[in-house]
Amino acid sequence: MIDLCVIGAGPAGLMAAHRAADAGLSVTLVDAMPSMGRKFLMAGKSGLNITKDEPFDQFCAAFGASQIWLRPMLRDFSNRDVCNWARALDQEIFTGSSGRVFPTVMKASPLLRNWLQRLNAARVSLHTRWEWVGFSDRVNHFNTPDGPQEITARATVLALGGASWRRLGARGTWAEILGNKGVDIAPFRPANMGFQVNWSVHMQKHFGQPIKPATLSAGPDRVRGEFVIGRNGIEGSAVYALSARLREGAPLIVDLMPDTSQQQLQARLLRANPKNSLSNILRKSLRLPAAKIALFHECTPKVTQSEIPTLIKNLPLAHLGPRPIDEAISTAGGVMQSALNTDLMLHQCAGVFCAGEMLDWEAPTGGYLISGCLATGRWAAQGAIDYLASNSAARRNISL
Repeated sequence: MIDLCVIGAGPAGLMAAHRAADAGLSVTLVDAMPSMGRKFLMAGKSGLNITKDEPFDQFCAAFGASQIWLRPMLRDFSNRDVCNWARALDQEIFTGSSGRVFPTVMKASPLLRNWLQRLNAARVSLHTRWEWVGFSDRVNHFNTPDGPQEITARATVLALGGASWRRLGARGTWAEILGNKGVDIAPFRPANMGFQVNWSVHMQKHFGQPIKPATLSAGPDRVRGEFVIGRNGIEGSAVYALSARLREGAPLIVDLMPDTSQQQLQARLLRANPKNSLSNILRKSLRLPAAKIALFHECTPKVTQSEIPTLIKNLPLAHLGPRPIDEAISTAGGVMQSALNTDLMLHQCAGVFCAGEMLDWEAPTGGYLISGCLATGRWAAQGAIDYLASNSAARRNISL
């Protein structure tokens, strides 16, 4: 029997194994995929954004309603701690103008390689291609290339991910297993995803073009950034930041010229040649690029010149809802807070802890997702450490 079995080798599982090994526990880390950290590596393809450098209260606010129960975990392993963790893995980091923090090499692979080397040095046993299929008492059951296998552990940390990007291992099949144990599971919903728009044929030549700068609004939330016109709709950081509001039905409003006031737009239009077409007015008088002009026409098929300033600042962009969940960067839903104690141990399963994206929380991209996974992974591992220490003390008292 080992002390701790960690199942799932994304950021949460890796951090749980790291913390437990540092505490002197015997640890086995298991993943269903041929190699570890696959989604972590994918996240780093365009630059690994590990956290956000901003005041702690502002950082927590990005987690929305989830911040209430995640706040102690985020404080215990804060955005500053994430930076120190990366440096401890021999990764130089830098902070961009937006406050996003990246490794200088802009890749996930060197960090992951060093991390796995540290786990090997700490004698963490690593298994890949081991698919978790459930547990009974302290025994975890796996399907492996060599047939069924079992690991008996005094405690378990589940870090099995959400239900997006199935090809990278996050399939969400664990939800049925835990649900059958009486664990409260919130239905999976896409998060940080694009939204479906059935464009007219006139938009095809603008596919792949960014709309920037822009300010997007959904309900009370406003985000300045950019988004991309895609073949199937819209996507990009500004859309992802509002995805929870949009998913719940808030209308999407776009300010195509966030640095120009409506009064300034009206003044420009007064100087425009009244004989110019609408497209010429948008291009010559307002200096909009072609993609923004096309989007304006797409969203407002009939418009008078007097309406232009208002619509430039408040362009309604209709959509048909989220793209499929498997295309989402992350998911909401999963193990509910009500199913867990404050150490992230399941009420229904003593000694079994949960961490990472399989918990029912969501946050935007920009470093928050990885920070949240690291923090909950560390917190769950500490809960397991305390649980094992408490049980050992209880056994000693009984023997005395």
